Amino acid sequence: MLLTMQKLPLLYLFFLAIPALFGAESVQARQVFSHTPPFSPDPHAKSIKYPLLETASKAWKVCAVYPHLKDSYWLSINYGMVQQAKKLGIELKVFEAGGYPHLEKQESQLAECRSWGADAIILGTVDRTAYNGKLSQLTGDIPVFAMTNDIDFSDPDIKKNIKARVGVNWYWMGKATGDFLAKRHPKGSGKVKVAWLPGPQLRGGTKPVSTGFNDAVKDSDVEVVTTLWADNSKELQRDLIQQLLIKHPDINYIIGGAVAAEVAISELRSINKNDQIKILSTYLSHGVYRGLRRGKIMFSPTDKMAQQAKLSVDQAVRYLEGKATQTDLSPMIEALTPQHLPEDTITESLSPAEFRPVFRVADHQIIR
Repeated sequence: MLLTMQKLPLLYLFFLAIPALFGAESVQARQVFSHTPPFSPDPHAKSIKYPLLETASKAWKVCAVYPHLKDSYWLSINYGMVQQAKKLGIELKVFEAGGYPHLEKQESQLAECRSWGADAIILGTVDRTAYNGKLSQLTGDIPVFAMTNDIDFSDPDIKKNIKARVGVNWYWMGKATGDFLAKRHPKGSGKVKVAWLPGPQLRGGTKPVSTGFNDAVKDSDVEVVTTLWADNSKELQRDLIQQLLIKHPDINYIIGGAVAAEVAISELRSINKNDQIKILSTYLSHGVYRGLRRGKIMFSPTDKMAQQAKLSVDQAVRYLEGKATQTDLSPMIEALTPQHLPEDTITESLSPAEFRPVFRVADHQIIR
């Protein structure tokens, strides 16, 4: 979830743009964006075909550090990473910090990666600026690859030690959601009332997603009547929605993160308002996918979590083997509705229903 706001071309928002013509590519090639100059706050985004490696020259030891594994977003990242590690025949060791407040635990896990003898570290940081001036103290000379969550490349130590990154600017996730709604309710069409529940106020990608959403709806007939913040737990989001429905019984939409969207389905069903109040999500989860399939959720963008993980593992192995790679990549955001749920997009986004967290891949075997 890249937190910096970037001025990218409109095609970034729409997966259905006509792709450029390319020569013969691997069947594993993905249509992605490459950003130049890399790590810039204002890059140029170019659509490219990126072929994933089919094998590695040796069983490289790659260590991955996540903020947590408590939701389907990071579970799907874990799935994509495990699949790519198994395909390449490399070793993978995974740590999760248990949540965004746990910086000290994540720091100790980076040290454990170093002690394990990792050839490369993939970092999903708990905080954008947490490692300013000290990343090299924790990782030594091990190459680091930023994944999913933004990190502060204005810091010299960060810029020196991070070799590549994969991630989507969540401003565009919010804007994609807002654009969908604004097109349904253009200015002069009649006011609609929206409750906005983006998630935690101080962590993750909620600030840029809010900025993107508000930018998209500002010239429409969409009126945000209340904004409610809380961590992405079902209990907290349920409390917010129950209070919301008491204070604002006349709202037309509940829009927010995946957890809020999932909870809203059951809460609206309990008061027989499924048909009166519509639900939109700002990102995809297994529950949101089920809601889309059943017509209970109108819209969700996806930033293809499993694909992000595969790309990040690929970047690390290419670097270790001295092979050319694109150093700043992001998947193409795709808009999903009940009428548009492509199977390949879902596969590149979500882990299978039966998948459980994997913390070690060694000798082609999974160790849970």
